[in-house]
Amino acid sequence: MTQVLSIVIPAYNEARTIQLILNKIRAVTLPQGMGMEVILVNDCSTDDTCGAVHRYMEEHPGFPIRFIEHDKNKGKGAALHTGIREAGGDYIIIQDADLEYDPREYSLLLQPILEGMADVVFGSRFMGGNPHRILFFWHSIGNKFLTFLSNALTNLNLTDMETCYKLFRADILKGLVLKEQRFGFEPEVTAKVSRVRGVRIYEVGISYYGRTYAEGKKINWKDGLRAIYCIFKYNLFSK
Repeated sequence: MTQVLSIVIPAYNEARTIQLILNKIRAVTLPQGMGMEVILVNDCSTDDTCGAVHRYMEEHPGFPIRFIEHDKNKGKGAALHTGIREAGGDYIIIQDADLEYDPREYSLLLQPILEGMADVVFGSRFMGGNPHRILFFWHSIGNKFLTFLSNALTNLNLTDMETCYKLFRADILKGLVLKEQRFGFEPEVTAKVSRVRGVRIYEVGISYYGRTYAEGKKINWKDGLRAIYCIFKYNLFSK
């Protein structure tokens, strides 16, 4: 039986890039004849994200997209909860709707799992020799600090806890009870997956084509504070 990769995309006001990222996903050839499905969750966008997705689906009727809409804006984490719940594949990967991460690297992330070595694979922007756009010094320091703090409490040695690219065996991810509605998803899922008995977590280097705030980047210092709160909450007080 053909295995399937579920690609979960939370989208909020991404009308400018959503068709471009879908084109990149559609062009991907997965290893070992694996199939794919796209679970795209529109988190009540106020731009034309909905129209852009519907036009894309009409233009590419054979492309396996499931389009789900929230009736109000709930946050990235909530959109991911919806996508994870609806995913039907053997493996699940998180994909942002912008162009910061390259879907051609799905095979890199899948390799440790398909070779029977891993159950979860993180794509690290801070290791390997792939291209990385040079942007914000303090943003990178913040990411590394959050990763350090998370590692200290999970006893993992990740280099990039905050990465979007996290690939899971579906049964493991669906077995987690996730609560964070917004950008606290990353530290929460990392804390909870680290406690899965016998879980094998790997990390591979990926490229990163970051965007500026003028280009649509949404995360800010308040989300960093929330991440710190979530690291302590889900590692110490709410297991």
